Amino acid sequence: MIASEAADETTVGSDSSERQTDLRKLRLLLALDALLRENSVSRAAASVGLQPSAMSRLLGQLRDDYDDPLFLRTGHGLRPTPLAESLRLRVRAVAAETEALFGADRSRRPSTSVQARHSGWVGQGLSNAPPLSVRPSRLLEGEPAPEDFAAKLAGIGGDAAPQKRLARCIATIGTGAGRSRPLSEDEAEDALAIILAGEADPVQIGALMTVLHYRGPTAIEIAGFVRAMRRHIGAVEPGEGAADLDWPCYLSPKLKTAPWFLHAARLVAAAGHRVVLHGNYGEESEERHKLEVAAACAGIPICRSVEAAHDALSAAGIAYLPLSVLAPQIYRLLGLYRLMEMRMPLNAAIHLLNPLSARASLLGVANPSSRTISRDIALLLGTQDLTILGNTRDHAEFTPYRQTPLFRLVAGEPSDLIVPAAAAPPAELRTGLSSREYWQAVWTGAARDERAETIIMTTAAAALISLDGSDDFAAACRTARALWSARSRHPA
Repeated sequence: MIASEAADETTVGSDSSERQTDLRKLRLLLALDALLRENSVSRAAASVGLQPSAMSRLLGQLRDDYDDPLFLRTGHGLRPTPLAESLRLRVRAVAAETEALFGADRSRRPSTSVQARHSGWVGQGLSNAPPLSVRPSRLLEGEPAPEDFAAKLAGIGGDAAPQKRLARCIATIGTGAGRSRPLSEDEAEDALAIILAGEADPVQIGALMTVLHYRGPTAIEIAGFVRAMRRHIGAVEPGEGAADLDWPCYLSPKLKTAPWFLHAARLVAAAGHRVVLHGNYGEESEERHKLEVAAACAGIPICRSVEAAHDALSAAGIAYLPLSVLAPQIYRLLGLYRLMEMRMPLNAAIHLLNPLSARASLLGVANPSSRTISRDIALLLGTQDLTILGNTRDHAEFTPYRQTPLFRLVAGEPSDLIVPAAAAPPAELRTGLSSREYWQAVWTGAARDERAETIIMTTAAAALISLDGSDDFAAACRTARALWSARSRHPA
């Protein structure tokens, strides 16, 4: 009996040791997956909640186990060795299955995290956008021989079926050096119109966006996309005077700061200018209705259509159009970022949508090349007055404590400014209020925050010089300060 019990204990000890070995291997595979995704020890560690030193130790164990360096250090981060690349898909499958198993457990818990609840931005939107509309996927026809290529494309006329016309556009730009060319504005408009009408094969959507991103879209192509988007939403025709200032605000869900620019927009509207905002805050974030929550708190009308926004401007002088209800198909197209991990050409086009054909626009664009192409697109679309804030991304909110380049069009002519950095006051320490509550308290005066107030006033000043064509930013700041002092502090 004693011998039997000892044998059982030996078996149990052996099983426990094997399980520990299996758990160690799983941990190493998850670390390898993070390293392959991030190409950086520090970023990989952050993505799985470890310290960089711990990730370095795991990498050392992986190298010992595989008897291969796995990653080589370069000036652009870690570069996987051929062995590591050969493991990428299998390791991702293991990691994805692990994430799915834990995700299934999380799905039985309340969906809103404690942090999101505390922020105050969680709320209900007007509606959820329907899924992206596409036609069923089909096998594409084989590529023609080189000598038949030009004749084949020429044979697809403007009256051809939508899928054929879209295939012609993909082939026009994606068949390699010496055989490809950029799309004309009309071709680009037709291509996106087919997609927005739900008549494109999903493979074609991915192919078009990928080849454009890889080659780099031209201003003419993006202008064609903008025209297709405007036609899709029934945008107001230019010259009708429906709005004064167009203010796109397409925020990354990674941005956790309060939307101070909405307070700035309220000041501009209080000065008698008709301001239309349009945008969204990510797709899958728990705070995806953040801008709608903020607009409702600020008393900014939230509109479902261009017509409703037109009426709101007449009544209140300001309106917000959530993209998810204004144009669900465009909203879902932008959401393909999660499948492709790249910013598509549509991201540049959406900022120039200008649904009510306002006479001036205020944009935020951080990338230098994107600023240039955005101004070129605006000129192609007939925009005469434009201000691009050169150190913000995706939305126009001034950063007064850094030197800010302003890339402008004034009466159709380039007219740039450099605004020097202001001295930054001490950061405010706030407790007891959520982000949303503090954002409201700054407007009502219940909280005083010099940094936030300066952001609001300088953002309003940037909008004002875009509207009047002035190059006196200091004077615009004085006007914005007067508007701030005279604001109605009652909550909406």
